[in-house]
Amino acid sequence: MKKNNYLSIVKKSAFTQINELKKINQVLNKDFVKATELISNCKGKIITVGIGKSGIIARKISATLSSVGVPSFFLSPDFNHGDLGQIERKDILLIFSYSGNTVELNNLLKFGNRFNIKIIGVASKKDSNLLKASDIKILLPKVLEADPTKMVPTTSTTLTLLFGDCLAVALMHKKKFSKEKFRLFHPGGSIGQVLTMVKDIMVVGKKMPVININSNISEAIKVITKKKLGIVVVTQNNTIKGIISDGDARRGIQKYSKNEKIYKFMKKNPLIIDEDLPASKALSIMNEKRITSLLIGAKNSKNTSQKKLKGVLHMHHLLNFGIK
Repeated sequence: MKKNNYLSIVKKSAFTQINELKKINQVLNKDFVKATELISNCKGKIITVGIGKSGIIARKISATLSSVGVPSFFLSPDFNHGDLGQIERKDILLIFSYSGNTVELNNLLKFGNRFNIKIIGVASKKDSNLLKASDIKILLPKVLEADPTKMVPTTSTTLTLLFGDCLAVALMHKKKFSKEKFRLFHPGGSIGQVLTMVKDIMVVGKKMPVININSNISEAIKVITKKKLGIVVVTQNNTIKGIISDGDARRGIQKYSKNEKIYKFMKKNPLIIDEDLPASKALSIMNEKRITSLLIGAKNSKNTSQKKLKGVLHMHHLLNFGIK
């Protein structure tokens, strides 16, 4: 088969799925709302279940729910061999089966009904065993599969996955899920880097290299050496007045006496950023300005000249945290 024929076939397949997925609107009804409300008020965990391809989809939906703050885990297909002990009365079973008549699910359905565990069933057959046993019935529309035989689960699995994503989005809205909350559940990887804020990395309190404006060069060098950030922040009543680098201090002690007051040669109006700035943006500023440290001012200080010191950020902090 020629390359162009392959492209023609897969483009047709993709178009089929895109067109068929519009049927998701049939699922976004009052039963969908009931499922969202039930999960939102759940005091336990959302346990997703599925066999075969439905199991793969169920596992992914469980991971998505957990990532947005809804406690969830995927129940292994081996649940008939002792894993039912993981289920508690306060949990909710979210079960996926496109046919709704998967034999392996029968014991789980009986278990759920016996112990009055809420079941949300997701299937395409209204009279299926799964939907008959479910407290909330999510009826998936019949869709045209996108493969040449029209039999391989393609569109149907994508539709089920889309339902799960819609459910997650609805729960995010219900729980007022923010970027800040999302960051808490994704501290690592590329997502963690994007969502990491300056306030998560900056040094605060006694770890900050701070010195009073009336101090001398000798005292400044001692603080720089002790704090090991290569700078010292000059303050007056915790208000930022200037900054002195290690090089500034050592050049100063050569030009002046070691008892010379630091306010005479400190760099005034240092660059000050907000603690809610993304850490990646802070690194970008450092690279652009060719500096290695940034000062973080308190939010309640509207006047730049009266900014209170909240924290100090060094390039090493960013690099050690994996920010690039």
